[in-house]
Amino acid sequence: MKKTVFCLALAGLIPALMSCSANADNDALAAVKKTFQQKFSDRQVLGVRLTPVKGLYEIDMQGAQVVYVDQKVDYVFVGDMVEVKTGKSRTEARVAELSQVPWNALPLNDAIKEVRGNGARKLAIFTDPDCPFCRQLEQGSLAAIDNVTIYTFLYPLTQLHPDAMHKARQIWCAPDRLQAWTAYMHDGKALSGADNCDTPLERIHDLGEKLGIDGTPTLIFGNGHLVAGVLAQDQLESGLNAQ
Repeated sequence: MKKTVFCLALAGLIPALMSCSANADNDALAAVKKTFQQKFSDRQVLGVRLTPVKGLYEIDMQGAQVVYVDQKVDYVFVGDMVEVKTGKSRTEARVAELSQVPWNALPLNDAIKEVRGNGARKLAIFTDPDCPFCRQLEQGSLAAIDNVTIYTFLYPLTQLHPDAMHKARQIWCAPDRLQAWTAYMHDGKALSGADNCDTPLERIHDLGEKLGIDGTPTLIFGNGHLVAGVLAQDQLESGLNAQ
């Protein structure tokens, strides 16, 4: 009888201990987050997680950035955390998770829409009309892609290309936006016409900053996977087919 009572008491104690442990972990995470924000007030912390390394915490920040800190935030570690046994980068996997963009969250009406073939696959591109890499993407690997609906978000990086905002406005204000965009990016046809219509450029800029987009071209596939830079045709096909 006593043994039964002891077992029951022990069984009741285990969940309590687990709860205390969980609460202790949560308190530690909250403390690390508070300390980090105090020391780095210009960074927006999305979350703090424990890592497999004792005493080391993962800090997730806006812009899909990941760093590691000790409990007192006396040290910050920047770089890949790689599991030796598997050779996999914990950091790379986490950055990929943070970079996911829910497709339904994209304001597609603010983009220039192009349907190729059956248009079944989906791709959004944040691009700058004066970005040489954007032009390379448009004229190269992207030109060979079919059966896709492309949503082009005009995202002029004015600190790099001072005239890009003017050109982006001209493209958006054109009677046929897709034609104006294609003629300029593919054929080098000079832009003309008004640039004083209502545009979504400010909204797109705010969205880009929220998503941590700081360069062009940046691509978002239908499954929410975000990739920065020029991709080869096979990489584009792979991303589109993964949806």
